[in-house]
Amino acid sequence: MPTFDINQIPSQKGRVAIVTGANAGLGYETALVFAQKDLTVIMACRNLEKGAKARDKILQQVPGADLDLMQLDLSAMQSVREFAEHFLKKYNRLDLLVNNAGVMVPPYTETEDGFELQFATNYLGHFLLTGLLLDTVLQTPQSRVVSLSSIAHKNGKIRFEDLQSRKKYSAMGAYSQSKLACLLFAYEMQRRLEKKGSSTLSVAAHPGVSNTDLPRHYPKWTKIIEPLIVPIFTHSPKQAAEPTLYAALGQDVNGGDYFGPDGWNEMKGQATKVNSTPLSKDPEVARRLWEVSEELTGVRYL
Repeated sequence: MPTFDINQIPSQKGRVAIVTGANAGLGYETALVFAQKDLTVIMACRNLEKGAKARDKILQQVPGADLDLMQLDLSAMQSVREFAEHFLKKYNRLDLLVNNAGVMVPPYTETEDGFELQFATNYLGHFLLTGLLLDTVLQTPQSRVVSLSSIAHKNGKIRFEDLQSRKKYSAMGAYSQSKLACLLFAYEMQRRLEKKGSSTLSVAAHPGVSNTDLPRHYPKWTKIIEPLIVPIFTHSPKQAAEPTLYAALGQDVNGGDYFGPDGWNEMKGQATKVNSTPLSKDPEVARRLWEVSEELTGVRYL
């Protein structure tokens, strides 16, 4: 299977990228490498104070990096619309849209729009964001949209009868649903792009298992065994970001490709092309989800 070496990727000067959740974890590592490769990087962050610290940290490592910190709360549809409006006033191209930001297994929370928090943040907000920016993406040569999924998608199911988990809430179940939705979206978007005759690529990636702060809502007892399991089953955020970087910058990437680690159960290892469940590739489920997402967000595209 092909693997990825970031050192083989040339300067990307002149290209523009958005990374959602760029202040921490995978998003930070992705933004850092993009800066090193001379991209203009829009760091789309919910918390501007944390975003500013991350921006300053990147600037220490990459003096002169072209970074633009902008506020984006993906759980709030109005914030997504305001971000898109702000971006489109400043930029007339978008080479890379990395839909990275996420939340994992929080207590049940309903957003201001009436959506379950994980479904809103991980999936619906990115569906809306992509739609609002798509015209600019499509007019940018060799552009890509990268959707972040998870190995948790393998246990996911799209519960159309209860998408917002109001009848029954399982934190991990809702997380798995949201990450399956991201993958269904990536594949369906590629199908629609091909039908349109567009050269824009829709691809997906997952990080495996990494010791980021994403699982901060895990039960406290997991902290006790964390020192034992982290070295065996996880890899660093820098390594975990490599599938995303492969999807965004790899030179042997095709639309609909999915990237992850090559190790046991795809938990850690070298970035490579990986497979996903038959459900994630079901065009009928994807079509239905797309149409429901259009209704929920109020944006229709492709």
